[in-house]
Amino acid sequence: MYLYLGQSVVLPHREILAIFDLDNASWAYKTREFLERAEREGRSVWLTDDLPRSFILAGDGKSPPTVYLSSLSPSALVSRAERNSFE
Repeated sequence: MYLYLGQSVVLPHREILAIFDLDNASWAYKTREFLERAEREGRSVWLTDDLPRSFILAGDGKSPPTVYLSSLSPSALVSRAERNSFE
């Protein structure tokens, strides 16, 4: 199964590591540091021109995860993921 993240981007469920609420998670210094590092290393993908509401960590386990910043809320993403069964 696949999960739609926005801007015509879909990911297989098996590659999704975590879905975070950007407002709540970005309060932590370590989270901000992680997101800034991913941006510097070119591992972040912006799926919105507005302020993002969530970020999704995705990867195959062989390389550092990619960070997808989405305008969709974390609850909407989780709801979509739950409607489809994970592989």
